[in-house]
Amino acid sequence: MHPARSIVFFTTATGAGYGLLAVLGLFGLLGRLPHDAPTAIAALLVAFGLIGAGLLSSTGHLSHRARAWRAFTQWRSSWLSREAVAAVLTFIPAGAFAFGWVVWNKTGGWVAWAGAFAAIGAVSTVFMTGMIYASLKPVSEWHTPFTVPGYLLYGLMSGLTLLTAILAGAGPMPGSLPLVAAVVSLAGWFFKRATWYYNDRRARLPSANAATGLSGGTIRSVQWPHSARNFLLKEMGFRIARKHSRRLRIIALVLGFSAPAVLLALGEAERAPFAFAVFAAVLQLVGLLVERWLFFAEATHTISLYYGLDSSQARDGEYRP
Repeated sequence: MHPARSIVFFTTATGAGYGLLAVLGLFGLLGRLPHDAPTAIAALLVAFGLIGAGLLSSTGHLSHRARAWRAFTQWRSSWLSREAVAAVLTFIPAGAFAFGWVVWNKTGGWVAWAGAFAAIGAVSTVFMTGMIYASLKPVSEWHTPFTVPGYLLYGLMSGLTLLTAILAGAGPMPGSLPLVAAVVSLAGWFFKRATWYYNDRRARLPSANAATGLSGGTIRSVQWPHSARNFLLKEMGFRIARKHSRRLRIIALVLGFSAPAVLLALGEAERAPFAFAVFAAVLQLVGLLVERWLFFAEATHTISLYYGLDSSQARDGEYRP
């Protein structure tokens, strides 16, 4: 699949933003947020900034942006429409939570419950984002049990890392937040490896040999369906070479998961979590951008069979009619 930059940024930014909002709401319900207006402003600006930037970027791949409102009309049958509705509704309790924390300097009572409902909305929105892709049966790498939990886990992971950086700059943090964030980042590392292991070994697209029942060699088309590239080839026939995929996977694992976990643990050990947590948050967001790019680039659509591409050819170069 062709990885549209707007969607890559959208899924990464909103995942981190909603993850941070969910963690803030949970901490507010537990009474672990500081009564500090500057910290509240910083945390909410990061969360709302990432969410807003991601939602705006999601319209970047639309040819008619003025019709984006129609995404809200098919909520009975479309996960994309449900995601859009949930994203907007989440701003209601999130706004009340932000108002109470920043203006009234309160984190308990109705403010805590507003934060809890904002957290529920944030988790629901990320869940629905994952379901957009997990519900697509023609893309076997997405239609797996790993897609939705991955979206939720990576959102929680980046949210915890961002919260660690923000609270570390404000003073003492609740509990061992850097270690918790480090453990969740390591969990994300293992989950990502398990996802790739599963996708690499399961049957994706059938081969021409399997379709014809012939063996003893590789069957290939002698004449392509088109003499020139078209939209389907550009969007659905995009492929990434295996050598590039391996390199990018290593980059994603190091920047997105292992390096942030090490930095967060070092910050806790050295009693200087702020600098380490900020660096970890930056690396993690960059690594998740690479991971999200691979999520789209490594996906193979069944329409590829029409163009003579089977699972053995799916990531070995670019289709050229």
